[in-house]
Amino acid sequence: MRMASTPSSVPHPAPEAEEVYRRWLQFLDDEFTRHQAPERRAEIVRDQLYQLYLGRPHGGKLNLTLTSELPGNVVSLSLDPENVTLEAEHFADADRQKFNERKPLLWFWLMFDRSPVGTNHWLGIRFRSMLGRHIFARMGAGVKIYHGVDLTYGYNLTIGDGVTIRQRALLNDRGGIDIGKGAVIGSFARIYSHTHNPENYDQVTLVPTVIGANARIGSHAIVLAGQHVAPGQAVGSFPSDRI
Repeated sequence: MRMASTPSSVPHPAPEAEEVYRRWLQFLDDEFTRHQAPERRAEIVRDQLYQLYLGRPHGGKLNLTLTSELPGNVVSLSLDPENVTLEAEHFADADRQKFNERKPLLWFWLMFDRSPVGTNHWLGIRFRSMLGRHIFARMGAGVKIYHGVDLTYGYNLTIGDGVTIRQRALLNDRGGIDIGKGAVIGSFARIYSHTHNPENYDQVTLVPTVIGANARIGSHAIVLAGQHVAPGQAVGSFPSDRI
């Protein structure tokens, strides 16, 4: 029998790096609290992504005439949320005001995880928690959201205290998802809150989905729209402690 080791302390970045990370997160939190207008939020996100991806502040004019510079121009323009479209924008059931306020933040969520610093575990956990407070209907305390979690609208998500959502999970919250206190969503799990008419795929029914407190959704498990997972219930399969 082989048992996993338990670290004696939680890994941290070097003190000077941690201080910079915390200052950056506080700056972003303050900016998104102060500004709800989509246009201003898009500017904030654009400026941050320029530095994360290109290592320089936003500014200056692009040379749009040279064919050789077209790929660089595409990258630069796509760092601005106003120049991108998201799949959720095509859904007729979207609340346009709520979505437009959050679209720059949803793009930031995606692009942070795809950036060179996106897999920085300590920073990523705190970045997503900070951003989630400005995206979700409710964001509890002590929530841990891992790398690559996929959101749809975000504003139909309610997440209780102490929830853990592991990497690459999908939270398709078109009809609303409520995740109770202490629940764990496994990696690559899929949670839905809408259904399609099998005879007319464009006909969508929105049905809220509830994950009860302390429930566990196993890796790669699928929770369909309208399910109410009972508190403490386990859905899917979990690795055995025995060999």
